[in-house]
Amino acid sequence: MDNLEKLENRSVHILREAYSEFKNLCMLWSIGKDSTVMLWLARKAFFGHVPFPLVHVDTHYKIPEMIEFRDRVALEWGLDMIYGENRKALDKKETFPDGNATRLECCRNLKTLALQNTLSGSWPRYRMNHNTGKYEPDQNREPYTGVIVGVRADEEGSRSKERYFSPRDSYNNWDVGDQPPELWNQFKTDFAPGTHVRIHPLLDWTEVDIWEYIGRENIPIVDLYFAHGEGKRYRSLGCWPCTSPVESTAKNVAEVIEELKTGKFANIAERAGREQDKEDGGGLEELRKDGYM
Repeated sequence: MDNLEKLENRSVHILREAYSEFKNLCMLWSIGKDSTVMLWLARKAFFGHVPFPLVHVDTHYKIPEMIEFRDRVALEWGLDMIYGENRKALDKKETFPDGNATRLECCRNLKTLALQNTLSGSWPRYRMNHNTGKYEPDQNREPYTGVIVGVRADEEGSRSKERYFSPRDSYNNWDVGDQPPELWNQFKTDFAPGTHVRIHPLLDWTEVDIWEYIGRENIPIVDLYFAHGEGKRYRSLGCWPCTSPVESTAKNVAEVIEELKTGKFANIAERAGREQDKEDGGGLEELRKDGYM
């Protein structure tokens, strides 16, 4: 059994444990490479069917190709696709592109608050109708108390402090110092009623692992990750006003892997093109304490 097989087996185990232990379970799908690998693993874990809803927080500033990919894959794979938003902030133009918020304030409005209230059911959710391909108001407003997230420990400093099963309070707030020990693949899954738990099946994967698995499994991902003759590609995806591509000529999975293994980005953070991280002191810890992914 090679490294990718070991990682796959552990992730599948985590996904099945989550499904068996948490009644109101969902998976966050950012449409990026990591959460798309996680979605692929979920399909493997449950024999081609994903038995819980996929939730996306739509800031309405995502790169258009990302939304097109989301809806196309949701239809092709028969996913229970839901999105949430902060409609009030969008209507009042409380955003960075409108000049009425810093990047961090914009993230809190369009991502953190939207995520908190989408998961709790306090704000409207929109569910894809597979007959029409359109989104309609979701009648189910029951809170999701188990939330599967595609974070990796090596991607960003605050994420290295996570556990596979990471409890939050009822407001999604994360106490970094109050995390259960996870020794010898023993995981705590019995939490007090009302505890919000984040589940991280990809925690021990690296950026190279993700790309090698994409290549091995031939997983479809957004084409923005590849260069198209202009010498640039995206290494990390987010909202278009705050996300920049990197200098790269890698036009397919094999070339991305080769580029990473040469050490070209050894001293450049994977999220270096995400401008909101720089406002947060180079990390995401303050945003993530409040419930950000």
